[in-house]
Amino acid sequence: MKNIILLTGFLFSGFGFAQVGIGKETIDGDGILDFASNTTNGIMLPIVETLPNDAVAGTILMDKNDKTVKMKDSSAWVALSDTGSINNATFNTNAEVSGPNRVVIGNPTTSVPGVLVLESADKALILPKVADPHINVKNPYPGMICYDTVSKTMAVFDGLKWSYWK
Repeated sequence: MKNIILLTGFLFSGFGFAQVGIGKETIDGDGILDFASNTTNGIMLPIVETLPNDAVAGTILMDKNDKTVKMKDSSAWVALSDTGSINNATFNTNAEVSGPNRVVIGNPTTSVPGVLVLESADKALILPKVADPHINVKNPYPGMICYDTVSKTMAVFDGLKWSYWK
């Protein structure tokens, strides 16, 4: 719970035009959101029951129905993993609050839907850096993504196994 509160505090402190570092004081290059190196933590994607109709290109999530990690491109949802498992996932059973419930970093306002919106003309998300996540992350959560510093790929955990994307 303490980590969730700290992460939320860091994210809200970066609202607006700022670059945000999680677990570090300086940002690497032109990152809008950057994480400390040599970790075994990743970003947990939302697991959704219904794919959003208004999702923009670049949206990444885990589909609860077919248990795959997906990314929205300009016209369709593209699978980034094989069929996985959500057996170890714990779901929020509270009713969603209506409205644009989101944290926006990099832009003072946006019309882009999403829980965490990183929007910038010249900055990008820098994934958490993990060496060999299939070995070093002992209890990965379905929908976890990170950057594998050994294979130099994006690593995606589908609840059963890791998939690697160049």
